[in-house]
Amino acid sequence: MSIFGAEVIGTALLILLGNGVVAGVLLNQSKAQNAGWIVITFGWGMGVMVGVFAVGQFSGAHLNPAITLGFATIGNTEWADVPKYLGGEFVGAFIGATLVWAAYLPHWGATEDPGLKLACYCTAPAIRNTVANVICEIIGTFVLVFGVLAFFADPNTAGTALGGLLVGLLVFGIGMSLGGPTGYAINPARDLGPRIMHAILPIAGKGPSDWSYAWIPVVAPLIGGVLGALAFDAFYPG
Repeated sequence: MSIFGAEVIGTALLILLGNGVVAGVLLNQSKAQNAGWIVITFGWGMGVMVGVFAVGQFSGAHLNPAITLGFATIGNTEWADVPKYLGGEFVGAFIGATLVWAAYLPHWGATEDPGLKLACYCTAPAIRNTVANVICEIIGTFVLVFGVLAFFADPNTAGTALGGLLVGLLVFGIGMSLGGPTGYAINPARDLGPRIMHAILPIAGKGPSDWSYAWIPVVAPLIGGVLGALAFDAFYPG
């Protein structure tokens, strides 16, 4: 399987299960309605785990432009392969977001609040403060990229099937500890791809897609991913 194809499949699974759990918790008349933040963060962690296990053997399962850019910065990914990763990640995000719309088709019309519908696709801050929101997303993505690199630098992890589970648990932990301020995008494709689909899809009763905020969950994770990779490269023995 090609890098592009693997990233499409892995990212689609990630978005389907991740945004799917948000829809389950937020949309009216869902059996999971009001299940809460722990359910959302755990669902996202399991979505990451499934995506990593599904395609890790083919592409390394970046599933995230911040990981791709961070890895390329320290030489873990060839720059020539970066467009393949990015293309696959965004196409996969488009597909996953569309599947969430289809899976919850009758629930969009049953939900009055357009903000809840948007939250099923992309992030928004709890307190809108540009500097604080950027800092939070940088920190969260730093932890993600640094943690992934550290896990797989340990031969006891790299040589087993634990890697995907550990990455999923890492995302769960980031969501629990750092997700409150911004909803922890920590992944430009995860936020921008579904935000675009929110604007395009015929979602019943939807509102605007909050484009004024959209640059933060793209730019800040890219910065955090590069900083996390550089910190790992500086402090871990080669």
